[in-house]
Amino acid sequence: MNTPSSSNNPNLADGNSGQSASESQTQESLVSESQEAQPAESLDPQQTTFETAALAAHLQRAGIMWLPRPDLDSIEQIATRFDAGDNAVVGAASSEAPQLKGAQSEPAQGKPALARTNPASHQPEANKGPDSSGSVTTSSNNREEPAQKRDTPNRPTATRPGSRLQGVSAIQTPESEYSGDPEPPDQRTLQLKQLEQTVESCTLCPALASCRTKTVFGEGNPSPRFAFFGDWPGEEEDLVGQPFVGRAGDLLTKMMQACTLQRADVYILTTVKCRPPGNRNPEGDEQSNCRSYYQQQFNLLRPEYIVCLGAASAQELLGTKLSVGRLRGTLHRYFASKVLVTYDPAYLDRNPAAKKAAWTDLKYLMRDAGIQIPKR
Repeated sequence: MNTPSSSNNPNLADGNSGQSASESQTQESLVSESQEAQPAESLDPQQTTFETAALAAHLQRAGIMWLPRPDLDSIEQIATRFDAGDNAVVGAASSEAPQLKGAQSEPAQGKPALARTNPASHQPEANKGPDSSGSVTTSSNNREEPAQKRDTPNRPTATRPGSRLQGVSAIQTPESEYSGDPEPPDQRTLQLKQLEQTVESCTLCPALASCRTKTVFGEGNPSPRFAFFGDWPGEEEDLVGQPFVGRAGDLLTKMMQACTLQRADVYILTTVKCRPPGNRNPEGDEQSNCRSYYQQQFNLLRPEYIVCLGAASAQELLGTKLSVGRLRGTLHRYFASKVLVTYDPAYLDRNPAAKKAAWTDLKYLMRDAGIQIPKR
């Protein structure tokens, strides 16, 4: 059956026109009401400037050289061009400004002071760890979670800053001294050799023991002032059984020499003693199985300074998940040893722009050690 078209039927055309006009008015009315019901959100100027400056400070700690240092006076002048906003919010944000200034300040010239803080005090109130009785942990949403105990109680307590862009206070172990009395140099050498033989026969990690060429125990002065702590062996280290050889090793040697140090003066070791297959990261218990080995090494060596080369060694030693950029610029504590965190030489070889930041870390270390670096 044929349907009459609107062009041939004036009444139908007028009806469609009226209906379209009515629908258009209804849609405009709904859009207008929706816009009135959803007011546009305004940005808090003080919070915006605070987060921007915190991001700038974080990028500077990460070694980005092109970023200009934020000027708080200029920030305040720019902030006055925004609407004042809620007085309560502005007051709360302005009270945080002095903390930002301290967070992005550079290390003071001269011998830096070592922060001696209790890591437990940095845990957020909303999610406290287990108490000494081993009770469960209660989070801010009132959910109870089982308490997780570390298998090595002498590791430092993890520290969580208030913001992902802020630096952290010094992390330290609960105990301030190594266990037992220090051994004389000849006994240190003997016990290190015995421990090295134990590592050579270790088969706790079947995947690593089955494919390794040689274990990489460590080498250097048995009574060092400085110990350099890396992650795990690579292909070249696996072939010769020595830590930090090849391009990364050459760069580490140059870094030491720039600080008036020689490899024979220091001790070099790694977190894991076997090369993972294909240079992958350690999996499962592979890292924790080696933990007692490097802990015994440090207990014998007792260096004044431990230099963590890269995130893996720093996170393992300090019991944290924070990045190198967050851990730099502060002397942490592992028992009686001061701990400095800087970039891995292999990372610096791939990212030359970060070498300036690593050199800043080493100069900071030498100032605290009272060693004068020759001018280049």
